[in-house]
Amino acid sequence: MTTALENYQARLIRVLDYIDAHLDQALGLDTLSHVAAFSKFHFHRQFVATFEVSVHRYVQLARMKQATHALAWNDAQSVTEIAMNAGYEAPDAFARAFRQRLTQSPSSFRKSPDWSSWLSAFGPLNNARDKLMKIIFDYDDITIRDVPSTSVALLEHRGDRARLPQTFESFRSWCKAHGLTPETGRSSFMVFRSEREPADPETYSMDICVATEPAIGQVDAPMQSGLIEGGRCAVLRYPGQTNNHEAAGLFMYRDWLPQSGEEARDFPAYVERKMVPIAGTQAHEVVVELYLPLK
Repeated sequence: MTTALENYQARLIRVLDYIDAHLDQALGLDTLSHVAAFSKFHFHRQFVATFEVSVHRYVQLARMKQATHALAWNDAQSVTEIAMNAGYEAPDAFARAFRQRLTQSPSSFRKSPDWSSWLSAFGPLNNARDKLMKIIFDYDDITIRDVPSTSVALLEHRGDRARLPQTFESFRSWCKAHGLTPETGRSSFMVFRSEREPADPETYSMDICVATEPAIGQVDAPMQSGLIEGGRCAVLRYPGQTNNHEAAGLFMYRDWLPQSGEEARDFPAYVERKMVPIAGTQAHEVVVELYLPLK
């Protein structure tokens, strides 16, 4: 039975989902309070009390984040077009706001994104979503599939997780230069070869990969050719665009695996991230799935 609190929170989550899906439209308090089915006279206070950020600031951050994706991956769009889509009437106003938020100009970010600053810049946005986005998994959420092997180009990360933003920047730059971006339908993978937080941070180990079917030959160092082994896998879809897969992994290892009668295969768990079209629209959504290879 749904409690009053759960119903209240669901209405606020509905607002966040609506904002994310309509960033190219006007998002005033009248519209958003209607989506939440709250009084427009109290909606803003309810939003701020829950998410610790104003409605205007949340929308502004969401549009700016969308703009960074366009700058990083879509060379076909000019900075002026991206500025207009982000709700700015002039490119210079967008550039000032962008530099203030990310410490880079839009053109500089397009050439060489500073992903560590990017993570910090959108911390308030991620924190707001985390307030209510506590995902509870169920045994029925996991399916067992026969997964084909996938040829990949991979970049190894070895060492402290604090250096991950630099590794991701190198990976994204290589993918962009070789036309292997998410918009081209390429899946990306993270293969977890160590614990998330090992006792010695320098022993942390992860491979960041992009699908390269058909297989490619020699690649540019430090990129390598690799293979994600096929076979039976337990698969758990993780909704949203989160980079934090700890809750999904914990449920899979602690709750699902012991009662499943299955045994893990000698290949690391990994995450696949891909963009898929939303039925009936021109838009796409990001789908994230956690794979546990099974014997």
